[in-house]
Amino acid sequence: MLSFQQLACRRDGSMLFDDVNLVIHAGQKAGVVGKNGCGKSSLFQMVLGHLDVDDGSIGFPQGTRLSHVAQDTPAVNRSAMDYVIDGHVTFRRLEAEAAAAEEAGGVKYAQALAALEEAGAYQIQPQAAALLNGLGFSTDQHAISVSQFSGGWRMRLNLAQALMCPSDLLLLDEPTNHLDLDAVLWLEQWLRGFTGTLLLISHDREFLDRVCTHIAHIERQKITLYRGNYSAFEKLRAAQLANQQAMHERQQKKRAHMQSYVDRFRAKATKARQAQSRLKMLERMEEIGPAHVDSEFQFAFEEPDALPNPLLTLDKVELGYGDEAVLTNVSFSIQQGDRIGLLGANGAGKSTLVKALVGDLAATHGERTISRNLVVGYFAQHQVDDLPAESQPLTLLLARYPELSESEGRNYLGGYGFHGEAVFQTIHTLSGGERARLALALIIRRRPNLLLLDEPTNHLDIDMRHALTDALQGFNGALVVISHDRSLIRASVDSLWLVAHQQVKPFEEDLDGYAKWLSDHREPSSDSASTGERQDSAVSRKARKQADAARRKQLAPLRRAVEKHTQIVEKLSLELTELRNSLGSNDLYTEERKAELTQLLQAEASLALKLNDAEEELLIQMEILEQAEQSDAG
Repeated sequence: MLSFQQLACRRDGSMLFDDVNLVIHAGQKAGVVGKNGCGKSSLFQMVLGHLDVDDGSIGFPQGTRLSHVAQDTPAVNRSAMDYVIDGHVTFRRLEAEAAAAEEAGGVKYAQALAALEEAGAYQIQPQAAALLNGLGFSTDQHAISVSQFSGGWRMRLNLAQALMCPSDLLLLDEPTNHLDLDAVLWLEQWLRGFTGTLLLISHDREFLDRVCTHIAHIERQKITLYRGNYSAFEKLRAAQLANQQAMHERQQKKRAHMQSYVDRFRAKATKARQAQSRLKMLERMEEIGPAHVDSEFQFAFEEPDALPNPLLTLDKVELGYGDEAVLTNVSFSIQQGDRIGLLGANGAGKSTLVKALVGDLAATHGERTISRNLVVGYFAQHQVDDLPAESQPLTLLLARYPELSESEGRNYLGGYGFHGEAVFQTIHTLSGGERARLALALIIRRRPNLLLLDEPTNHLDIDMRHALTDALQGFNGALVVISHDRSLIRASVDSLWLVAHQQVKPFEEDLDGYAKWLSDHREPSSDSASTGERQDSAVSRKARKQADAARRKQLAPLRRAVEKHTQIVEKLSLELTELRNSLGSNDLYTEERKAELTQLLQAEASLALKLNDAEEELLIQMEILEQAEQSDAG
């Protein structure tokens, strides 16, 4: 389908890659990865013919239909539906020919109508509606003019238009950057069903894992094609780097840091789930860590000055804008050590909730109570956009944190990829990823005890996302995060909350369960679906419910085992706490009660041993359950 022969690319006098020879076969889905600036987007531009090759050639069969996402969206007074359908250029051409032939009538008009029917004209509008709804547009928004949408939503329209175009070769450059998790999950399924050939640039490792059959890695001016998804590529690359001593030493430091967390918290019932999460990260670190050993990003969260409990409380809070309520009767507390991921459809109120937690949005009813020592670290896209354009990373950092010397500031920014003279680069010249890294650096330096992250990975490459995930593992404050990056969510949070129907409630399932919840609650793609289509949908829902019921029945004994061992851990933990409270009595440490003290100390040691064994068994049962859930989902 697509071949590169002795291909070379130079930009601004620098060689990006040279002597590239590889073939992408029809139907393969290749993820294009590599550090920022290595030439990924330039490769796309050469395939599209927008950039001349410096040496070599690019070839694909004559008549190959190419589709890609336009980077600019004109503010046209054209409905979203019509704009998306414009992507089907064959249909628009046949439609225009039919309109021109209509006045003449006769055979020519009949032929034009037949050509339209053969092109699937009657399915065009339902297809466009399905694309729009899948990418987060409500049915009411289909008729809204493109000019009325914001920049991010126009990029979604461009993506829908590219998917609408019948193509043999589809090129997608960071398609998830402007999407929320719901739309990412939908796009993932759409691409898995795409029968053409796909070239995909993405920094979302789980998205790459689930979509790609091959990985094209650009490094040291070469492009190497690997069979398998991104995780398979990471393992192979890790093996290739395994003999490097520097990699070994840095990995051991990470392992020691992670192990210290497990050792500290595995004996605490309330932290058993967190300990299990870190244990899994340890198991995967041998495979994943080395693949990022040469990353330029190395940073960590410093210990907060205070860890009050609770940090923040919302009591019967109502949130909204003007007279329109977005969330009602919201009541919960954020405790020290909470690690929460927010789920919910676009527009459900996730960002509204985070703004209320920050204090940027006042409640229309109810009360927000904060600890006296609360220090909030808040990351959102508007903070990236609001960085002073004419300032520089180092001067901005030192202005906000004058206690730092210049050398300390330079060292600190180095952990975020700003080395040498880059600390003096004017902010308006930085890329989106560089500005996001700078905004994170400024927030983390505050040493927050409550970290609120609203889509922190937008524009960050895989190495920076990996570094951020590593750093969040060691963060000792409370965390609330909205992200479409499932790898970050799985590794960083311990509980999920669902924002839906103006409510905020704990979500008892995992991310795979959320994908199922979405499919059950997704808006139909078209009000004009035929009766047969609706019946097929009803049958599918019935079959899915039956399958879900069978799955729940199969997993029920494992879940009961986890619940049973959780109760045992909680019971033993309570008994141990009560016993240690008894040992805190000063009256116990007298000669007359020496025998009683000895007995209590022996009982404490025995109970602590039982609790440790119980928590070990709980971790084992949780692991068994998760493996069964993953196996069932696969």
